[in-house]
Amino acid sequence: MREFDYQRAYDVAGAVALLDADPDTRFLGGGTNLVDLMKTGVERPVRLVDIRELPLDRIESTPEGGLRIGATVTNGDLAAHPEVRRRYPALAQAVLAGASGQLRNMATVGGNLLQRTRCGYFTDVSRPCNKRVPGSGCPALTGEHRNHAILGASEHCVAVHPSDMGVALAAFDAVVHFETADGAGELPLADFYLPVGDTPHRETALPPGALITGVTLPPAPVAAHSRYRKVRERASYAFAIGSLAAALDIRDGVVREARLAFGAVASRPWRAAAAERVLTGAPAGAETYATAADAELAAARPLPDNGYKVDLIRNLVVTVLTELAEETAR
Repeated sequence: MREFDYQRAYDVAGAVALLDADPDTRFLGGGTNLVDLMKTGVERPVRLVDIRELPLDRIESTPEGGLRIGATVTNGDLAAHPEVRRRYPALAQAVLAGASGQLRNMATVGGNLLQRTRCGYFTDVSRPCNKRVPGSGCPALTGEHRNHAILGASEHCVAVHPSDMGVALAAFDAVVHFETADGAGELPLADFYLPVGDTPHRETALPPGALITGVTLPPAPVAAHSRYRKVRERASYAFAIGSLAAALDIRDGVVREARLAFGAVASRPWRAAAAERVLTGAPAGAETYATAADAELAAARPLPDNGYKVDLIRNLVVTVLTELAEETAR
């Protein structure tokens, strides 16, 4: 790890000014991803700006009935918050599934959104990677890609986004708030992550010099009946090979509203809009759930060694929606 400067910011404007003055500066929250990338040489900032003292560590109800979550709220506090557990249980479950208690107590909400892929070619600076060095190639296409993308990828990159929290936020239409030297802004999570295309190194739509200040969850009564399910290769804290955030509202045997988002299948949390359209207004049942999953997975383009993810996600959808429906019937 090369030498770097360190400064602590105590107000948002001051933090933004420090980044605006030098694009090779990085914000430091919990550091659970950034510091690892610095050790491997993927990230080489000249300065770290510690933002943990900024007044962004609260979770508050919004006047509309949603929640506002500050960017420096730790994952541990997010998962334990009673209103998160009551109104958006899938979000709490996703955070708990994401890492050990030690990491959750350090990692922040803003940092979680910005964490980078764990693709082995990206983290190995001796190998080519379009995400790390644009134009150098994507060796995962013909190399190790068992845990890589089946949706929304391109010939330039097949890496997946590692966040569990982001999957639940995608299902509930979260909005990301940020601050720049030109003022405040916001991005729906659906627009926050950019498609891979031919520029996989451009991962988010955040403007240059932006500091994430928080995330808003709009009111969503259906979210109170939600679940997050993660599949991984070992039972300890590992990254997903497939995951699902789901919420379901059934009345008189008919699906009135459904929310679905997939994880570990694309370069960003994947909102399953086609599946939701099939579910809405359809009779509740395993056949409907399977049809909905197939409608979304029709766009899948698996590689030779990761086609198993199609069946995995399909089975997750049927299993989790069946469980939610059975809970509703009790």
